[in-house]
Amino acid sequence: MPEFVAQDPDFDRRVRDSFARQSIMATIGAELAAVGPGTCAIRLRHRPDICQQHGFLHAGVTTIIADSAAGYAAYSLMPAGSSVLTVEFKMNLMAPAAGESFLAVGRVQKPGRTLTVVTAEVIAHQRGAEKTVALMQATMMCLPDAPDRPA
Repeated sequence: MPEFVAQDPDFDRRVRDSFARQSIMATIGAELAAVGPGTCAIRLRHRPDICQQHGFLHAGVTTIIADSAAGYAAYSLMPAGSSVLTVEFKMNLMAPAAGESFLAVGRVQKPGRTLTVVTAEVIAHQRGAEKTVALMQATMMCLPDAPDRPA
């Protein structure tokens, strides 16, 4: 995996502050597990109220954590004073999302001034075993001079 250097030395605080403002993360109980230059991990514990009818984590919830992990991985490399938006993504749901907890790990594949290509892997943890249940490939857009704050 390539090593990246963040443009903003304060990227960790900026990512964590932005994550804290995402009310959807609080709603589903997701936590920011790790942040690094070009990487981000989001942890989510299994809860019946965010599952579909078979008891698996809902595909929409799986997508939410993958999208945010990918977005914050990209955001970690963007300049101070900017914000990030998802431009597009492709989600592969590879197995039923059955587990006690889930970890979405976003990784920058190719950073750019405007567009950044990222991937995210969602891993289910069940009784000490790990299984990849989803993969995302996405493009994130840097909005320069657009602080990451509510309108």
